[in-house]
Amino acid sequence: MTSGPLAVAEEAWGESLPDWVRAMAAECDATSQNKVATRMNRSASLVSSVIRNKYPGDMEAVEEVFRGAFMKKTLDCPALGTLPANECRDWRVKARTFVNVNSQRVMMFRACNRCPRNGKGDVE
Repeated sequence: MTSGPLAVAEEAWGESLPDWVRAMAAECDATSQNKVATRMNRSASLVSSVIRNKYPGDMEAVEEVFRGAFMKKTLDCPALGTLPANECRDWRVKARTFVNVNSQRVMMFRACNRCPRNGKGDVE
């Protein structure tokens, strides 16, 4: 019988368990799924689905968010310089619609819509 997120991930993924999913499950073991999800700015059900290898969405998008939030993955943004991968993805999601609430949001709308990274499926 499995117990804990890491054991669940190992059983669900088998030998193909990616390093980042192992790290996500271990972080859930150390804290909780809710805390991991909150830090990723995503839902606990998304985290659970990934750990159980049942997430139907863009797994690469989830990987980028997790690596940015927990594994210090950074990207070079033409507008903001170096920033965590999860923040880049969040800006790209925000850039889908124009909202004139402040100058940074307008700048990022323009920058993200010109960026070659934009256009990949994003996790919301």
